[in-house]
Amino acid sequence: MIDFKTCTEKELWEFVASHLEARGLSVVLVGGAVVSIYSDGGYRSGDLDFIVTSLFKEKLPKYMKEIGFIQFGRLYKHPDCSQLYVEFPTGPVSIGEDYNITPEEREVNGQKIKILSPTDSIVDRLASYLYAERGPHGERKTLEQAVLVAKAQPHNLERIRKWCENERHPEIFEEFLKELKRK
Repeated sequence: MIDFKTCTEKELWEFVASHLEARGLSVVLVGGAVVSIYSDGGYRSGDLDFIVTSLFKEKLPKYMKEIGFIQFGRLYKHPDCSQLYVEFPTGPVSIGEDYNITPEEREVNGQKIKILSPTDSIVDRLASYLYAERGPHGERKTLEQAVLVAKAQPHNLERIRKWCENERHPEIFEEFLKELKRK
C-alpha cells in the first residue's frame, strides 16, 4: 500500500496507473513527473500528468474515487497527499507534431503501466522549452529538465536531433548539447 503523506511521483504513478490498468483504463505518464522519476527525484514536479489512451475515459472519476481521490475540475487530489496531485490532459500522446510515440512499459502489481521513454521525455521537455507561453526559449527550466534526464538515463541523441529538425528548430538541439556538456 502507498503512504500518501510521503509518496514520491514514482510511487504515486505506480499506484494510480496500476489501479487504472486493472480496471481496463490504459494511461501513459507524461510531463514533469517523468523527469522526477528518471532523475531519481533530482526534480520534483508536484503533479502527475496521465494521458488516457483507451476508451471509456468517462469511467475515470469512478476509478479515481475508488482509491480515495476527489475531483476538482481537471485535477484529482487525495486528502492525505498534499504534495502531489493528478491531472488527465487531453490526448493523444504526442510531442509537438510527433504522434509516433511508443511509451515504455513496466510491470507493477501484475499490471503493465506506461511512461514516456527517456528519449521521449527529453524531447517532451525540449518541446515545452520551445513552445512555452512566452515564446521560443521561454521556459529555461524545461531545458534543464531535459538535461537532467539525459544525464541520468540512456537516450537516443539522433532521435532528439531529428525531432528538433522536424520541428524546424535545429538550434534547440545545439543548445541542448551545449547545456549537456556544460553541466
